[in-house]
Amino acid sequence: MSRIQLLSQRLTNQIAAGEVVERPASVVKELLENSLDAGSDRIDIELEQGGVKLIRIRDNGQGIDKDDLPLALSRHATSKIIELEDLERVASLGFRGEALASIASVSRLALISRTPEASEAWKVETEGIDMDSKITPAAHPVGTNVEVRDLFFNTPARRKFLRTEQTEFKRVNDIVKQLALSHFNTTLSLQHNQKQIHKFEKASTLSEQQRRVSQICGPAFIENSVSIDIEQNGMKLWGWVSLPTFSRSQADMQYFYVNGRTIRDKVVTHAIKQAYRDVLFHGRHPAFVLFLELDPADVDVNVHPTKHEVRFRDSRQLHNFLFSVLHKALAAVRPEDHLQETYAENYSPQAVEANSSQSAINFSNYSNQESSDRGRSFANQIENQLASYKTLNDSFENSSELPVLPETDGDIPPLGFAIAQLHGIFILAQNASGLVIVDMHAAHERITYEHMKTASSEEGIKVQPLLVPISIAVSEKEADLAEEHNAYLQKLGMEIERLGPESISLRQVPTILANANVEQLLRDVLSDISDQGTSDRLEAHRDEILSTMACHGSVRANRQLTIPEMNALLRDMEHTERSGQCNHGRPTWVQQNLSELDKLFLRGQ
Repeated sequence: MSRIQLLSQRLTNQIAAGEVVERPASVVKELLENSLDAGSDRIDIELEQGGVKLIRIRDNGQGIDKDDLPLALSRHATSKIIELEDLERVASLGFRGEALASIASVSRLALISRTPEASEAWKVETEGIDMDSKITPAAHPVGTNVEVRDLFFNTPARRKFLRTEQTEFKRVNDIVKQLALSHFNTTLSLQHNQKQIHKFEKASTLSEQQRRVSQICGPAFIENSVSIDIEQNGMKLWGWVSLPTFSRSQADMQYFYVNGRTIRDKVVTHAIKQAYRDVLFHGRHPAFVLFLELDPADVDVNVHPTKHEVRFRDSRQLHNFLFSVLHKALAAVRPEDHLQETYAENYSPQAVEANSSQSAINFSNYSNQESSDRGRSFANQIENQLASYKTLNDSFENSSELPVLPETDGDIPPLGFAIAQLHGIFILAQNASGLVIVDMHAAHERITYEHMKTASSEEGIKVQPLLVPISIAVSEKEADLAEEHNAYLQKLGMEIERLGPESISLRQVPTILANANVEQLLRDVLSDISDQGTSDRLEAHRDEILSTMACHGSVRANRQLTIPEMNALLRDMEHTERSGQCNHGRPTWVQQNLSELDKLFLRGQ
């Protein structure tokens, strides 16, 4: 070993650059965050060769004073924090004071800046092994211009790890899109190899914000999304989440921001995933653009050099907030939300009720409360709870009369009126937009499932003491968790007793889970509590059982229904949560508009 010595300033900065500057996209992210922190409402980005040859970012922010320019390229120099208290409630995107120094150590960097009070701009560059700063006068409007040329020219080993020009540009493009989504009040333009790629205009109104989201995520996302705007317990969540029917094969359209900062967090990911639990087809991923606002003191952003990861002060409260908001929002989606906006505005439940009583069909003999009452006895009389639609109305047993359709579209309910049954599997219905096709079994399965969940929740958790308690060998950490969260576990229906440093006893379980692998279930619950501060494993397992029961008890294929029975099913779908998907995430109905039907027959061509 050689003698201990101080590293040169350049080498120190290059070591730091290994954490902050991975590729051109990292440089763009750091520089854009500086521009946004400076209050810019217009930022222009120019790239050459994917950003390896040139990155130029110009903004109209507040600029940097001449006397501060030498410090701007120094490590741990920042205007955003002064004391420890500032670090504990960071409100800006950047704050570490490492970015410019790190970038300058692995590139040829020049920075020109002018403040509103200054009569001229000044340019700063670094040179030499000690990165001495050189300042000269320059011509530039108010704001800052940063040029980064020949990235990694002096660290060839780092440059070898860069990908193709197109790949590096794609990653820069992703960063620009991420920041464009979180800063609607800033105009951003992106140019690559002298070609205009994007121009995101300032978006002040909701419609303008939706237009920007459509530019980035596609118009289909906005057309198939639910708007969120909820504030409670000091936290606010707003943005857009996709309907379950608009799912992705991979998690490539998921944008989550905390106080304007894009982040990745396992608590957030788990909460959103659980909100879609029984409405998303297996292996599919939801799409979302969500913004969480909370007190900066309640989130630690100083966890990782790239600032992608954060730590929340109360992860359980956050998880519960995100899950409950999104779960309720998705549950509130009804068939009319899937249809055209103008059609949804015309739909009136009162008009439908009035029309139903005047038409050839009377739905008054079918009651949602009646169905819920049947579901309430599921634990003892499964057969009664799953009573079929066949016995809804004896007066229509021999009726094959079609309904009399209303004269105006405003009197037609979202799913319309049944006109036929196809192969004993599908219900064909006519609504204001055209043809509705319903999967009879899938729809009834969801309706039954929701009634059973409601009934189970209303009855509360029924518990069953174990005749012989189960002794479980666990790690000391798991035993500590079980003991610390014993009151929470009892609310879930599980009674735990600690027997020793690495041993616990399970003395009571929820009745409906008595035949499950409760030992593994308990381990999974403890794992969830360790990671997220909460767990919904027991509820999820209960729902799996109820889902299976609902599936077996729903009307089967080749079951012939009368027109009144089909219409009763349609009306129930319109008032049932998550009725757009069956218990396994498959769609329960689809719409064929008249324009789509016209195209099938080349009408109007």
